Amino acid sequence: MPQRVLSHLAMLIAGALACSSGDGTGVLPQPPGDSSITFSGSTQPIFTRSCAFATGCHAGPGAQQGMDLSAGQAYSNIVNVGSMQVPGLFRVVPGNADSSYLVLKIQGKAGLVGGVGTRMPLGGSLTQAQIDTIVAWVAAGARNN
Repeated sequence: MPQRVLSHLAMLIAGALACSSGDGTGVLPQPPGDSSITFSGSTQPIFTRSCAFATGCHAGPGAQQGMDLSAGQAYSNIVNVGSMQVPGLFRVVPGNADSSYLVLKIQGKAGLVGGVGTRMPLGGSLTQAQIDTIVAWVAAGARNN
C-alpha cells in the first residue's frame, strides 16, 4: 500500500478508537441532557395548564386514557408507561422523543404509528415552543427533576 493510504487508514483507526467508550463495547457515551429543561420547572407547568386543568381531560381518577397529568401524578403516568391506544409504544421513552407516543400526539403524528390521529390537547392549544420544550425534555432523558 502506498504510504499515503496507510497514513489515512491509521488516522481513521485512531479516530475510531478516540470516539469509542473505552469500555470495550464500542458504544459512544451519551452527552449529558439539557439541564435547563426540567420536568418540574418546564414540562409539568405545560401539562398542568394545557392538559390537566384547562381542559380537565387529564386530571384526577377519571383522566382520559388513565393518564393523569396533574402535578404529582404526571411523571409516573407517562414515563416508561405503555400507551393504551398503541400498546406497542410507551407514552414517553426517555431519550427517544420520536418513539414516544405522547410526543407524537402533541405533534399530531399519532396516526403515523397506528394511533388516533387527533392532536393533543384537543384544539391544538400548545404553542410550538411548548411542544419543543416537551420534546427536548424527553430527548434529554425525561428525568424527574
